[in-house]
Amino acid sequence: MTHSFPWLTVLIFLPLAGAIVLCFVKDAAVRPIALGIAVADLLISLPLWWLFDASLSGMQFTEQAVWIPSPPIHYSLGLDGISLPLVIMTTVLMPLCVLISWHSIATRVRGFMALLLIMEGAMIGVFAALDFVLFYIFWEAMLIPMYLVIGIWGGPNRLYATVKFFLYTLAGSVLLLVAILALYFQGDHTFDIPLLSQGTYSTSLQMWLFLAFFAAFAVKVPMFPFHTWLPDAHVEAPTAGSVILASVLLKMGTYGFLRFSLPILPDASKMFAPLMVGLSIVAIIYGAYMALAQSDLKKLIAYSSVSHMGFVTLGLFTFNIQGIEGALMQMVNHGITTGGLFLCVGVIYERTHSRQIADNIGLTKPMPRYATVLVIFALSSIALPGTNSFVGEFMVLAGTFLWSKLAATLASLGIILAAAYMLWMVQRVAFGVPSPTFLPTLRDVSPREMATLIPLVVLVFWIGIFPNPLLTRMHPSVNHVIARTLPPVPAQATALTEPDMLTLPSTDESPVPLEASRP
Repeated sequence: MTHSFPWLTVLIFLPLAGAIVLCFVKDAAVRPIALGIAVADLLISLPLWWLFDASLSGMQFTEQAVWIPSPPIHYSLGLDGISLPLVIMTTVLMPLCVLISWHSIATRVRGFMALLLIMEGAMIGVFAALDFVLFYIFWEAMLIPMYLVIGIWGGPNRLYATVKFFLYTLAGSVLLLVAILALYFQGDHTFDIPLLSQGTYSTSLQMWLFLAFFAAFAVKVPMFPFHTWLPDAHVEAPTAGSVILASVLLKMGTYGFLRFSLPILPDASKMFAPLMVGLSIVAIIYGAYMALAQSDLKKLIAYSSVSHMGFVTLGLFTFNIQGIEGALMQMVNHGITTGGLFLCVGVIYERTHSRQIADNIGLTKPMPRYATVLVIFALSSIALPGTNSFVGEFMVLAGTFLWSKLAATLASLGIILAAAYMLWMVQRVAFGVPSPTFLPTLRDVSPREMATLIPLVVLVFWIGIFPNPLLTRMHPSVNHVIARTLPPVPAQATALTEPDMLTLPSTDESPVPLEASRP
């Protein structure tokens, strides 16, 4: 479906134009203008939610123009039910990142706000690009702004964290470029993503391409054992950097698996599925155990991200509607919940200048509103029924159970461990015995800080209680990916094979005995 108004171009380039504008305005106007641009981008993105036709599986709001004639590289954009929720999530989070940085970023404010806006345009471009070269440009465009945000405004060990982040992601990106070029030469010399998703490739080529994609996407997720850059980056990044990193940047990896690996490389995806499921289960349990051992609030949430993103990759490689829709739902839920938790850490860090749990005990009495919001996000993180994460994790486990009962059993251990480390944190931070020295003097959250937290609290309960609007929009697109990965079994084959509940349509007719069908 095409529209006369270039929605996606405006969403991508309005923040980029805003970053240029910030270079020429007065210092006092930098923060308000950055907030105004981020809010404007959000308001422009919201009509896409209602204009989107939930009955279609193809791309909508498409825009296309020839960029480079030879090789044929196009400026091609579009959204489907997979990318739409991620674009909306990005535009919702960016104004909150500007607000939470209002006072915490006191030096080089102009550059910081400009980098936030550049990242917003690049992130939307990643989810909307329909040309592989365009996708790769936006993918790489995320690297430098995040590197600078951590390296300039980060903590004491920011240089180590930024170099580690840069090397990990750059190594994966190089292999991604090699895979894109291989697809170009094997796929009728085109970079068109929808067209490449319909092609047929040899199994050996698919295996090599899958490994190249895996290197890029697994680092971004990050999957075990490529996760070691994440805790360092989270700890050293400013609050807004941590929110963007956890809520959007990590989703670029799982989005890559869902958009490229599954539909373009279906045979290799099925061959590597046991490995992907195994690594996902290890990440779920390992990340949860590591979170149990942390005394730093940011490190605890960082390792919880490793565990929760394990549920996303687990659901993607179950190859059924429950698992994949649950994984996509959990991509959005993780962005909301973990983003909210990092915002909470930023709020208390501005007051106590410490992220240590031991220095932030018993906040309920001096900061009741803060403690309430913290408990809500913590309960969402452990997938309490009625919150957004419950819907996603339940669907992932249901899909995993259909794929393997053993895998579902092992993955469910992550939910138990999540309750252990998150409730343990809440018990001390919110309800522990406060220090008599400085905690009673702490001021509760300000109206500006409440404005950053309340929208995410609303989304926690809205998705948890009424997830159907989100599910109906993603359903046709996810079904299209499943049909590509698991094509329907021919009618002749179904009479001689055991029916498969995941690939064959249901029927009310009584089965015909095999012996009766023989001459």
